[in-house]
Amino acid sequence: MITTAAPDFAAALPDGGRLMGLDVGTKTIGVAFCDAGWSFATPDKTIVRKKFSVDLEALGTLVAAHSITGLVVGLPLNMDGTDSPRTQSTRAFARNLAPLALPLLLWDERWSTAAVERAMIAADVSRAKRAERVDSAAAAFILQGAIDALTRA
Repeated sequence: MITTAAPDFAAALPDGGRLMGLDVGTKTIGVAFCDAGWSFATPDKTIVRKKFSVDLEALGTLVAAHSITGLVVGLPLNMDGTDSPRTQSTRAFARNLAPLALPLLLWDERWSTAAVERAMIAADVSRAKRAERVDSAAAAFILQGAIDALTRA
């Protein structure tokens, strides 16, 4: 099941459980996890993209290792809320995650990377460290927004 509605996603996860957030880019996939109580999201790692089958295997390993019950994937909409070519690519990526057999929430990711970059600059994180951590931090930002909405739903 793929949805953009938090209540539908929450209904597919009646017992809660750990969620995995993904910030899907053309070269990398930022990964974050949240606790089973949906309180806080934590950045984890950045996967360098290869062939989709390799990416799927890496994500499947993480799903199994962390007992993930659902996925939250950042959806890169245009600033006016319309779809872009990247949006379509992300939707296709989400559909291709079907072998993981998990409910999937597509979550608006507008401003996520910019917000994370600003926070890292304010924290005086070096340019090299920012480049290394921005994708997983953006995934955590996306996931945190989703779990905040899920706990309100």
